[in-house]
Amino acid sequence: MLARPPRHTPTMTSIGTGYDLSASTYSPDGRIFQVNPLSRSVAHALTRDHFTRYISTAIGLRVKDGIVLAVEKLVHSKLLVPGANRRIQTVDRHIGMATAGLLADGRNVANRARDESSQIRTAVADRLALYAQAYTLYSSVRPFGISTIFGGVDKTGPSLFVVEPSGVCLGYHGAAVGKGRQLAKTELEKLRLSELSMREAVTEAARIIYIVHDDNKEKEFELEMSWAGDETGGLHVSVPADLLAEAEQKAREALETFE
Repeated sequence: MLARPPRHTPTMTSIGTGYDLSASTYSPDGRIFQVNPLSRSVAHALTRDHFTRYISTAIGLRVKDGIVLAVEKLVHSKLLVPGANRRIQTVDRHIGMATAGLLADGRNVANRARDESSQIRTAVADRLALYAQAYTLYSSVRPFGISTIFGGVDKTGPSLFVVEPSGVCLGYHGAAVGKGRQLAKTELEKLRLSELSMREAVTEAARIIYIVHDDNKEKEFELEMSWAGDETGGLHVSVPADLLAEAEQKAREALETFE
């Protein structure tokens, strides 16, 4: 009788080899290697062109009288209808969200956020963080390939949160996610966000998105922006076209003198 060949067992190493086979496998130092690469891919883009053409940058600003969300939406085809495939969506009348990463995952999270908001009108970002974290626990599902910025206003004032693929949820005065997040964060740190008005924040957000896109200038993009606060009566709506056009013009002028 022939002996059965020994069963191959993946070698477990400290760099993740063998521990990245399942979303429910922990390394000795407590990390889940199938989640960590997704967080990095949202920030730096995956290497395959199918994904890199969709990875953009999203930012959020929490200012004295509201919040402003802005997204660099890359246009990967001239056949696309302008304004379609939005990356900023309304969750509730007073809450909006902006995503960087896989568009389909963003729509899934947006639908879940609307369900949560319709049932419990507080702590929506925290509940979405639990939802994202649940997708890191089981081998039958994969983590979400997006980072999400939630912004809104309530009786206590404006709020801004970021939910990562790992389920981490943190509050911010200014936040950036996606491919150009490091440069965007550098520019956000230069601003006195607590002293800015919503209209001033629109101008600054447009400027930052144009600066970030300058590193990716070979690709066309659309600037997508929304806001919520005193200017809108507490509602989350798109920034008016005339104000958006003015902000884009100032951003192009600022880009010429940016060093």
